[in-house]
Amino acid sequence: MSTILNEKYEAVIGLEVHAQLLTNSKAFAAVSAEYGSAPNTQVTPLCLGHPGTLPVLNENLVRFIIKMGLATSCKVAERSIFARKNYFYPDLPKGYQISQYDTPICYDGHIDIELEDYDKTIGITRIHMEEDAGKSIHDQDPYHTLVDLNRAGTPLIEIVSEPDLRTPQEAYSYLSKIKQIVQYLEICDGNMEEGSLRCDANVSVRPRGREKFGTRTELKNMNSFRNVERAIAFEIERQIELIESGGEVVQQTLLWDANKLETRKMRSKEEAHDYRYFPEPDLPPVVVTDELLDDIRSDLPELPSVRYRRFIDEFDLSEDAAYTLTETRQLADYYENTLNELHEPKAVANLILTEVLRVLNDKSITIRDFTITEARLSELIQMKLDDKVNSSAMQEIFNAMLDSDKTAEELAKEMNLVQVSDSGFIDPIIDEVIANNPDEVAKYRGGKKALIGFFIGQVMKQSKGKANPKQVRERIAEKLEG
Repeated sequence: MSTILNEKYEAVIGLEVHAQLLTNSKAFAAVSAEYGSAPNTQVTPLCLGHPGTLPVLNENLVRFIIKMGLATSCKVAERSIFARKNYFYPDLPKGYQISQYDTPICYDGHIDIELEDYDKTIGITRIHMEEDAGKSIHDQDPYHTLVDLNRAGTPLIEIVSEPDLRTPQEAYSYLSKIKQIVQYLEICDGNMEEGSLRCDANVSVRPRGREKFGTRTELKNMNSFRNVERAIAFEIERQIELIESGGEVVQQTLLWDANKLETRKMRSKEEAHDYRYFPEPDLPPVVVTDELLDDIRSDLPELPSVRYRRFIDEFDLSEDAAYTLTETRQLADYYENTLNELHEPKAVANLILTEVLRVLNDKSITIRDFTITEARLSELIQMKLDDKVNSSAMQEIFNAMLDSDKTAEELAKEMNLVQVSDSGFIDPIIDEVIANNPDEVAKYRGGKKALIGFFIGQVMKQSKGKANPKQVRERIAEKLEG
């Protein structure tokens, strides 16, 4: 039964995305929030839930969430408050999480997504601030669960969508767009495998044409974009088959098993009131002034959708080229920095989209780790545009530049790849080729102009690739038709 083309049922999907922020310190404690340190080395008495400890708000938590709110067309509340969300987990020593409940700082926004056959706007209900819990580790000891509290108190934002998504593919596209935006804003690295971007999905199905929602389930433990898509597709099919067989969907939380490609029950779903929210007594309200908003707005980068359209309009790139070049802020910056050295938009785009991306993919690195600077890349492209090297030579020089600090011109000379345009070098070779091929000369002069390719090939062979093909073509034509 097809998830998308099912004629009887449609899915209703909402996503809750947690983004771990790239602040230096935790949300409410002056201790490092850096990922990857030894377990339980980044903790304070506050993280451990000691009595009498008081939280102090990290200003960058506020600035980062407002950035995200503005980037997604949200309204920003002038005044919002923190709340305590009470629940017991072994990795939450305080017994509560500082979050926001009925007064989120950002609300009523949207994100536009693009799919193969259509575009769609997905509403954002709210974006609120909260702190993370610690981490329970179940696979390092056969008898015990280990707890690492380094993550406890790490600043998060939670982005809650409207139930506007209808297919797993829409969910994938929406999540991809969130990752792209937080990376452009440089507030989160977007790494799902390391847990800095996490997604829960609320999924229900209903007969087509009915407005009332069906009973929803919540999916957790999805650690990649592809697993989000797979888990939602599985759950939609499971619910449809259950309803069709006469069963009833039960509201519950399900874990996605990426190995078995199926969901399993985690627990019955709690309602919001089970968390016994109440205002956080140790933190004052967050007040957002017009001056703060203007300051943050002025610091926003050009967003990916705007940059994508500008690359098409200003540089006359194809939609596919513009999409790939603006996929990350760093790659788009590299492209434009190269254009500042050499304003040849299509030539620069072609080399980045082929050779540069090939290296990034082969080495599993980002453009930040790429060894050829924009200035050196532009010099190589200029040599090709000036017919100093041909396409094959340009690729050889590019490969050599990866492990060398030498300029493109220095490497071209060392590798004997510089094309010669001097007629004093080219003409004697052309004269010899013409003299050695009288039959082909006669056929060319008799009207078989395509034979010029034969003569060019012979000259390039005898010159060992050094002759400038453009110059060779022009000189051969002059000699054969003169």
